[in-house]
Amino acid sequence: MKAIKLKTAKRMRRKASVRQRVFGTAQRPRLTVFRSVKNIYAQIIDDESGVTLCSASSRGKDVRGQIPHGGNIAAAKLIGAAVAEKAKAKGLEMVCFDRNGYRYHGRIKALADAAREAGLKF
Repeated sequence: MKAIKLKTAKRMRRKASVRQRVFGTAQRPRLTVFRSVKNIYAQIIDDESGVTLCSASSRGKDVRGQIPHGGNIAAAKLIGAAVAEKAKAKGLEMVCFDRNGYRYHGRIKALADAAREAGLKF
């Protein structure tokens, strides 16, 4: 149990370090990612007004039938494309990427690459 708390505490320190530099504006909102063992979530946030502009997750009704398990790279690619489509529908093209303290590999990298392929620039 102590190892889990230590791992979470280290991620929170990295997250705070990243959040000092990354700030979402109305012209360039922040794309933030959260991953759990079973699911992955992505939101596009305007930090100036404190509003979530759009979001997608592997638990959403539109995605749930397409993937059997939400905690893998295939699900991350689908969520990246879905959040990019929702952002494009709202007229957003430029975002800044907040990896939320996670290393940029695996599911986080797959989501970012899929969002780029779908048209988001960051």
